[in-house]
Amino acid sequence: MAMPLALRRFTVDEYHRMGEAGIFHENDRVELIHGQVVEMTPIGPGHSGCVGALTTLLSRRAGAAVLVWVQNPVQLGEYEAPQPDLALLRPQPGEYRKAHPRPADVLLVIEVADTSVRYDRDTKLRLYAAAGLPEAWLVVLPSATIEVGTDPGPDGYRTVQPVRRGEVLRPTLLPSVEITADEVLG
Repeated sequence: MAMPLALRRFTVDEYHRMGEAGIFHENDRVELIHGQVVEMTPIGPGHSGCVGALTTLLSRRAGAAVLVWVQNPVQLGEYEAPQPDLALLRPQPGEYRKAHPRPADVLLVIEVADTSVRYDRDTKLRLYAAAGLPEAWLVVLPSATIEVGTDPGPDGYRTVQPVRRGEVLRPTLLPSVEITADEVLG
């Protein structure tokens, strides 16, 4: 009877050292999830266009109240360094040059999904909730819906509200920032 193979989990520090050693290249699209190096799906034009629109909208509407963090790592724990499509961070000049943001730095995290809806919903948003990120948006391009998750818990966001065309989004921790679903979905 064959014994199942044990998987080796990498810490965030080991993951970064692999990058520094040249194991990963600048153009490799990988992230660390549950201690495993996971290849990210290719970015299509609908996805990149939506991320670009969100970056512009959030930068203009939130201004100096946030740092818009685009497709960069957020360290959630010892074995988690996902790269959300966008995160709105508490502005801390110079700090993010020394270390990646941690959960306490994140006001809102956003994933845009075209072909990766199930993975983003079942894996990444659960990670964000378990880490205590206060709010997560999942922009589901195929259904033209934005799922807004709040009330994080160890098994995911306890409240998930769909937002559709004609409706307005307001981040919980930035209630003065208003974006319409139509602006996000194009």
